[in-house]
Amino acid sequence: MSTSTRSTRRERIAWYLYDFGNSAYASVVLLAVYSAYFQSQVVGGAEGSRLWGLAISVAMILVAIAAPILGAIADYSAAKKRFLFFFTTLAVLFTALLFFTEKGTIVLAIVLFILAEIGYRAAQVFYDALLPEIAAQEETGRIAGIGWAIGSFGGIVILLIILPPILFTRSDVFVVRLSLVITAIFFALAAIPIFLWLKERAQGKTLPPGENYLSIAFKQLSHTIRATRGFGEFLKFMLAFLIYNEAVIMALDFAGILGKLLFGLDQTGLILFFILVQATNVIGALAFGQLQDRIGGKRALTLAIWLMVVCVGVLYFAQSQMHFFAIGMFVGVAMAGIQSVSRAMVATFSPPSKSGEFFGFFALTGRTSSFIGPAIFGWVAAEATLWYHAQGQSLAQAEQSGHRLAILVIGVFLIAGWLLMTFVNERKAREAARSEA
Repeated sequence: MSTSTRSTRRERIAWYLYDFGNSAYASVVLLAVYSAYFQSQVVGGAEGSRLWGLAISVAMILVAIAAPILGAIADYSAAKKRFLFFFTTLAVLFTALLFFTEKGTIVLAIVLFILAEIGYRAAQVFYDALLPEIAAQEETGRIAGIGWAIGSFGGIVILLIILPPILFTRSDVFVVRLSLVITAIFFALAAIPIFLWLKERAQGKTLPPGENYLSIAFKQLSHTIRATRGFGEFLKFMLAFLIYNEAVIMALDFAGILGKLLFGLDQTGLILFFILVQATNVIGALAFGQLQDRIGGKRALTLAIWLMVVCVGVLYFAQSQMHFFAIGMFVGVAMAGIQSVSRAMVATFSPPSKSGEFFGFFALTGRTSSFIGPAIFGWVAAEATLWYHAQGQSLAQAEQSGHRLAILVIGVFLIAGWLLMTFVNERKAREAARSEA
C-alpha cells in the first residue's frame, strides 16, 4: 500500500498547519519586525547589520553540527515527533522572551534570538522528515507546495494580526515587542495538531547490547557516508543547494533592514511589504509545486533561481518604495519556488527508511549556508560602509551605499549555485532512492 493511501486528510492538515505557525516566526522575527528592531533600535547603525549576521551564523553553525546526528537518532528510534516537540517548544519560549529586549540590551537580544533560532531551524529538520511519511513520491512536489503555500498564508495572518496595534500606536516600541509574544502564541497553537493527529509510521529499533543512541547515530552516519557513492546525484544537489541557499537566506534575513535603510520604510511599511511578499509566496509555492510534478524539479528550480537573479539585479538599481514593493512581489514567487522545490527534491532523492538522516544532511547544508551567507552580507555591508565614509560620504549615505553593494553578493551566489545544479541528474537520483528502498 502506498504512503499516500495510508496518510489521512487530517494528518496532512496537521502537517500543513505546522508550516502555518512556523512561518509566523519567520515573518515576524526574521523578516518584518525583529530584524529591523534589532539593527536600528537595540544596536543601531551598520554595526547592527554585522551583529545580526553573526547572531544568525552562530545559531546556524550549532544546528549544522547537531542536525545530522539528531536526524540519525530520530530515524533509529522513530522519534521525529519527539524531537520536533522539543525544538518547537524551544522556539516558542525564546520567541516570547524576545519581548524583554530593549535599546542597549545587545547581549540579551543576541542570546535569546540564537536560542529561538536554534529551535526554529532544528525543528524544521524533523518536520521536513515527516513529508515522505505522508506523501507518495509522485505527489511530493504538490504536497510540499501546498504546505509552503499554507505556511505563507500563516505568515500573512500573523502580520495582519499585529499590524493594527502597531499602526494605531505609530510603531510604539512596547507594541512592537509585544508582537513577538503574540507570534509565539500563534506558533504554539498552530503546532498542536501535528502532535495530536499525525502518526509517525517509522518503527523504532531495539538498541544492541552496549550501545546507546549517540553511538548508534555516529555508526549510522558513518555507514551513510560510506554509502554516499550510491547517492552521488544527491550529494551534487546538496553542494548546489549549499550555494544558492546562501542567497535565499541573505535576502530573507536582511530584507527588513534593506527596506528600512534604503527605502525609508517604517515598521508599518515593512509589515505591509512582507504581507505582499507572503501573498506572492502562496502563489509561488502552489505554482512551482504543480510545475515540479509536470516538468521535474531541476527545471522548475532553474526557473525559480533565474527569476530571483533578475529581481536582485533590479533591486540594486531601485530607488523608490514603489520599486521595492514591485520587486518584493516577484521575489516572493521566486523564493517560494526555490525553497519548496528544494525540499520536495530532497524527499524524492531520499530512501524512505533514511528520510530523517537525509533531511539531517539537507539541514546541515542549509544551516552551513545560513552560517556563511549572513556573515558575508553583514561583513560586506559594514566594511563597505566604512570605506564609503572614508571617501567623503556622510555616515547615513555611506551606510546606504554599503548595503546596496552587499545586494550584489546575493546574485553571485544564486548564479554559482545554479551552475552547480546543472550537473545534477534528477532521474538517476530518483532511481538511486528507489533502489535503496
